[in-house]
Amino acid sequence: MRERPLAHGLRRLLIVYCGLGVLTGIPLFLGTEHTDRYFAWTIKPPLTAAFLGAGYWSSAVLNLLAARERTWAQARVAVPAGLVFTTLMLVATLLHLDRFHFHSSVRTAQAVTWIWLIVYVLVPALMLVLVVPQLRLRGSDTPRALPLPGWMRLVLVFQGLAMLGVGVALFVDPSATASIWPWSLTPLTSRAVGAWLMGLAVAALHMAWENDFARVRAGLAGYAALGALQCVALLRYPGTPEWSRPSAAFYLAFVLTVLGVGLYGSARAHRRRRLNFRTVRARRVDVRFTHWH
Repeated sequence: MRERPLAHGLRRLLIVYCGLGVLTGIPLFLGTEHTDRYFAWTIKPPLTAAFLGAGYWSSAVLNLLAARERTWAQARVAVPAGLVFTTLMLVATLLHLDRFHFHSSVRTAQAVTWIWLIVYVLVPALMLVLVVPQLRLRGSDTPRALPLPGWMRLVLVFQGLAMLGVGVALFVDPSATASIWPWSLTPLTSRAVGAWLMGLAVAALHMAWENDFARVRAGLAGYAALGALQCVALLRYPGTPEWSRPSAAFYLAFVLTVLGVGLYGSARAHRRRRLNFRTVRARRVDVRFTHWH
């Protein structure tokens, strides 16, 4: 049976996801101190905006690479995580509508706010609508050719469970759990951070479950981008985290492990892809040589 392809509708949605991630990350990661004018709500301190912007830009990497994959098995690492995050972000938005710039005197902020709401109402629904025909396509999964090392799967599971636990706490009860984060968060930013952590947790656990470099190379590239961007954010605002808290040291160590796993995994996946390409090309040359002789 042939491998199940990535459906055209879902591929297009992943490309749209990528574009939205790039655009959303610009005012968050670059304009961290001007979210009152260029974003849907005012975010303080700036490190929180940079954290969220890093999430959007890393998701853009994930979705772009997933959209370029040929088969469903190699692209689906982007789908459950994206669905979880966008759904939770919609819930957070609806719970804190009073914090958004719907009535701002700044036209740019007002326009961005309405676009934000429309996108988060439509995107989760579109994802569900497009996943159904994708799952109905006939075909088998791409075989696992290069499993992840055991230690790497364990690290991904640990990271996923840690992000899931912290994310649920920040999202469900922001006021009572604010102290577990290394810098101050408002109820809205706490839920936004929690939504990102739960989406990333799903991605990490999904990669551990897929257990194949070819299937998760898009996720690993996004993981590497996330770790690198979060390091840049910390270097920009080193005085924001309360380094006397144990959570600050844990956060720094966690970001570095995300970066390390992402870089190592991306390098292995890229090497494997090059070897496969060379093997296929060599077979084609051999077939042509045999045909002519």
